Amino acid sequence: MSNTDRSQRRCGFVTLIGAPNAGKSTLTNRLVGTKVSIVTHKVQTTRARLRGILMVGDAQVVLVDTPGIFAPRRRLDRAMVDAAWSGAREGDVVLFMVDVERGLNKDAERILKGLGTLNGIKALILNKIDRSGKDKLLELTAQIGELAQFDQTFMISALRGHGVEDLKNYLVERMPLGPWHFPDDQLVDAPMMLTAAEITREKIYLRLHQELPYASTVETTSWKNLDNGSVRIEQTIFVERDSQKMIVLGKGGRSIKAISQESRHELSEILDVTVHLFLFVKVRENWGDDPERYRGIGLDFPKN
Repeated sequence: MSNTDRSQRRCGFVTLIGAPNAGKSTLTNRLVGTKVSIVTHKVQTTRARLRGILMVGDAQVVLVDTPGIFAPRRRLDRAMVDAAWSGAREGDVVLFMVDVERGLNKDAERILKGLGTLNGIKALILNKIDRSGKDKLLELTAQIGELAQFDQTFMISALRGHGVEDLKNYLVERMPLGPWHFPDDQLVDAPMMLTAAEITREKIYLRLHQELPYASTVETTSWKNLDNGSVRIEQTIFVERDSQKMIVLGKGGRSIKAISQESRHELSEILDVTVHLFLFVKVRENWGDDPERYRGIGLDFPKN
């Protein structure tokens, strides 16, 4: 590309914030066109800040998907909320997403109060409009407008794609002039070992969400590119009690086998190579107080 073309490049950061399960990860994946963040029906699925890269013409939009902001009770909760607000402070544009079915609940109100401390352009995103009537949408928009000012309001369905193209154009137009931060063919800014661990964690949540408590995590402990072109990956699933380990394993090892198959299949598609995945389950009491576990999932360890 010529120097003239380079001078026309634009690049900026867009941070998505909202209450848990507002649809931030679904929107990030929709805008980028590939999986950046895992998506489940379990609240607080996203833990670390994950970046997806959207390329439109001369503009590079770096989307930062943050953990849902809620009232923290544990150290892990505080780390997630800190990561979300830290990501929001970095954004040239901040998108505040609200699930219209849940409306302005306590978590959303808490976020609204914190928006005044952010310097970026702020836009309101009302998600899941296909599940709500027009009158409710207008009432919710007015209610939120009384508490905070936004540059623009978008009514979308992240899952179905309604209204997402208008939002994409809006973001592109607001990117400042500047060099791209990533190559034009890169879609995700996350180490592949972390992405692989997140994919396995997604499969665990989808299969065991009614049985397994929130306190579990996955780390990729080994990654070897083999001579035949395939990849050998080892991952450890950390739980807090023996009873949780038995849930993950399942009767006769059925659950862990199914989780491994589903994760291996998706990883093979992403990497476009044969993947040999080996999962191990370890009991690590109070892993939520172990700084090393936080580094493994891309979070800063809160000291108090």
